[in-house]
Amino acid sequence: MTGRTSANFGRHRKIMPFEPGGGGSSPPVSVEDLRAAARDKAAALNQHVLGYGEVAEREWREAGIPVPDLAAMRRYRLERIRAELKRRDYAGALLYDPVNIRYATDSTNMQLWVAHNPTRHCFVATEGPVVLFDYFSCEHLSDHSGVVDEVRPAVSWMYLYSGELTDMKVRRWAAGIADLVREHGGGNSRISVDHLDHEGVEALARLGVTVGGGEAVMENARLIKSPDELLCMRRSIVACEAAMGEMEAALKPGISENELWAELHRGNIARGGEWIETRLLSSGPRTNPWFQECSSRVIETGDLVAFDTDLIGPYGFCADLSRTWLCGDCQPSNEQSDLYRIAADQIAHNTELMKPGVSFRDLVERSKVPPPDCFPARYGVLYHGVGLADEYPTLPHASDWTADTPDGELEPGMVLCVESYIGRLGGHEGVKIEEQVLITGSGNEKLSSYPLDARLKAG
Repeated sequence: MTGRTSANFGRHRKIMPFEPGGGGSSPPVSVEDLRAAARDKAAALNQHVLGYGEVAEREWREAGIPVPDLAAMRRYRLERIRAELKRRDYAGALLYDPVNIRYATDSTNMQLWVAHNPTRHCFVATEGPVVLFDYFSCEHLSDHSGVVDEVRPAVSWMYLYSGELTDMKVRRWAAGIADLVREHGGGNSRISVDHLDHEGVEALARLGVTVGGGEAVMENARLIKSPDELLCMRRSIVACEAAMGEMEAALKPGISENELWAELHRGNIARGGEWIETRLLSSGPRTNPWFQECSSRVIETGDLVAFDTDLIGPYGFCADLSRTWLCGDCQPSNEQSDLYRIAADQIAHNTELMKPGVSFRDLVERSKVPPPDCFPARYGVLYHGVGLADEYPTLPHASDWTADTPDGELEPGMVLCVESYIGRLGGHEGVKIEEQVLITGSGNEKLSSYPLDARLKAG
């Protein structure tokens, strides 16, 4: 064996530098010490600690967006949650929605998987600790947050894990939650829960814990964004729009809708983004009616290509933007230009109306709507809130307002998306545009800045 081969072998052959029980001249090392060391190593290498990389950081520097104070943002969020819990007289919040857990702890773990496999939950005491119940061997995933007081193994009682023994497992789960409520509730046994199957509600009730609606707590907590949250959102939008630019550069006749949509995913992930919630991209005749998910259709010269990003980007913030582009080296038809002008005018008019103190009802009553031949194919809402995902409120067209549509008032710190879809009922194509807008103390600020298609706009 040569010296070089021997050196390589000696450097790589050992998986661990020591054994738990020690050996030879090595001192004994306990399993607990090894677990602690492994947790420390994993925590130091967590994606949220490593950051978003030079590509994203360079784009944010060029855009002049400062670094957010994440510690301050996390404290702000907990204060918002606890203020809502106190206002509604709850002892705490039990959260299963991964977006709500992200808001409360700023930690993530297999976000899409846990959205439909309830193996991760969090208890936020109104007066007490934040206890995160996480997936097996995942304690390190929240060590960076500074707001999680304890991590416990989650008791998962979905059928995948419990089979026909679900009743036994749910009782064990409920006992752990009830103990927390008794210890930190100060005699109050009411908790808010965002998502919970009936077995869990019944098991908690048997232990004297009453369950109330957690969506109201969390949506109201998330409603007003802090300055640091807005910096995170601005950064997410910059990352989204950079990926949109790469997507538009790839738009050439002969590319499929699926291939084009993949460019947005690639750009989002490359900048540390997380996922995209829908597949809303369509071309040519598939743009009318709206809500066609992208397909293998090959995009042709002269096609309109419309999409809605629905993108969860860096920091977990949503960048929810829509654009419509003309494919190929050509000029739009008169019909394409007319549809585009109507959509752009609707967006501009409705954005201008967005000011603090305006009621939801008044806003929709004064909003511009599609013309009669496009109105039947209208988008389902005029405005909706946005933060870590689409959020409260959702504001329909005035004609769709019903007795159970909630009213409210625009406030500084709220962020809403302004929507327009214009396509004639039974027509060939349609146009989708959407902007993301911050309500300020004196009016509004458009956070999205990706340019409209100059050829369609000029027409």
